[in-house]
Amino acid sequence: MPAAQRRITAEDILPTETFAAERKARRAALLPHKRRRRVALGPYCTVYFESFETMLFQIQEMLLIEKGGPAQLADELAAYNPLVPQGRELVATVMFEIDDPVRRTRILGELGGVEDRFFLEIGDRRIAAVQEEDAERTREDGKTSSVHFLRFPFADPEAAAFKEPGVRALIGCDHPLYAHMAPLAHETRQELAADLA
Repeated sequence: MPAAQRRITAEDILPTETFAAERKARRAALLPHKRRRRVALGPYCTVYFESFETMLFQIQEMLLIEKGGPAQLADELAAYNPLVPQGRELVATVMFEIDDPVRRTRILGELGGVEDRFFLEIGDRRIAAVQEEDAERTREDGKTSSVHFLRFPFADPEAAAFKEPGVRALIGCDHPLYAHMAPLAHETRQELAADLA
């Protein structure tokens, strides 16, 4: 199936018993894929670029844990299919991972609107992240969520430049209280280039 039309369907889902028996091996096989898609951004933020494979595994996990059957499957497909890249975009789960609950509350309380401040730079082009519209991620009191779902839409020239190893590529955030940038490693770019049909 072309990358621009990839969707997880019921036919992709293993029976729960089969997945349970294969879970450990499947997780181990997926780890290198996930590792190449993980980028640390500053001291607290990690960007996890999603794929068909990561979302398929997530759905299987949810079905195994919650045991909700066909009714749950429909809900999981509706929740996770929007995070499967569609050929001219990268899709990411952005997590602020702060162990200390007091520090977490304080820092997230200072980062209202951070979800609107992420970007990719490919050479001299900047791609602003677009947040998923499933829920408001910054509360009225200014506290942001610890998890954000973002997509980075690519035009054709940006996709072509991303696949050129000599062109600089980085991810960044320009929130006044969380201004950080991180280059995308060669292996990460190779992995993510497959998402750009």
